[in-house]
Amino acid sequence: MNAASPEPQAVYLCALDDIPDGGALEIPARQAGAPGVVVLRRGDEAWAYRNVCPHFSIPLNYEPNTFWAYDAELLMCAHHSAMFRFEDGQCVDGPCQGAALTPVVIRIAQRKIFNSD
Repeated sequence: MNAASPEPQAVYLCALDDIPDGGALEIPARQAGAPGVVVLRRGDEAWAYRNVCPHFSIPLNYEPNTFWAYDAELLMCAHHSAMFRFEDGQCVDGPCQGAALTPVVIRIAQRKIFNSD
């Protein structure tokens, strides 16, 4: 008899409307020493990534919950000015061009964002 694998528990991150349209929101790490998550929003779409720049493995923001987003398309690392696309986290300009942010799996249900990692 095979035991069914338990489903990962969905964790509430935030409401879609908590994130400025065209901007970002920082979700603190649930575990000490782990990186937080940055959630990006464009209209009714959202993407989430570990809040770690691939250039030097430091947070993308300089101050808590302060991110630089341009035209609801690009997120800029506050330390090295690397530019990352919202939809795939790919670095398109800056010192880590060609690298990408580490995605965090999310789902949106009734304008609430959850992850199951």
